[in-house]
Amino acid sequence: MKKILGLFLLTAGTLLAQSQELNLGAHGKIALYLLDDSWKFNVSDFGDRMMLTISPKGDVNATCSLTVTFPDKDKLDTKTRLRDKVETDGEDMAKQSVEGRAVAKEFALRTGYGFHCDFTDPNLVGKPPEKDNFKTVSLGLIHLAPDVLVEVSISADGFKSEPYQTLLGMIEGMDFTPAK
Repeated sequence: MKKILGLFLLTAGTLLAQSQELNLGAHGKIALYLLDDSWKFNVSDFGDRMMLTISPKGDVNATCSLTVTFPDKDKLDTKTRLRDKVETDGEDMAKQSVEGRAVAKEFALRTGYGFHCDFTDPNLVGKPPEKDNFKTVSLGLIHLAPDVLVEVSISADGFKSEPYQTLLGMIEGMDFTPAK
């Protein structure tokens, strides 16, 4: 009985879920999933890169952007190199943040590997939320394949907030299918 109930809930959740597929042409495909339809996707294809912005349809104060690039040379071919790059890229932001330094945290990905650094705006701590003025931001990179790199930015009013966790879950739950 528990198995049947679990399958039903999984199927029902899938019906309510929202998805977006990025066709990367010769590089493969990325599929992203959200559990509800309160978000909108905006995709821009520039040939040498694709940009995806995820924003709320309502009053939620959060946003996410992904920029997919196709490097000719894989300079971030190990977790150590990618982690170091994320921390180096975050140093300027860290100097202006509550955290004071860039500390890479690993994404829990299904495919590939990635890291992000979290930053809090000291000027907004303790203040009420203000639309499009975010208290927290996570910046990172995901290595999906030697020729597929994803830059990630998640902005919200807290790392433990529901909108932030929803967007983080979307990123960590993405599916990547390499081209055949």
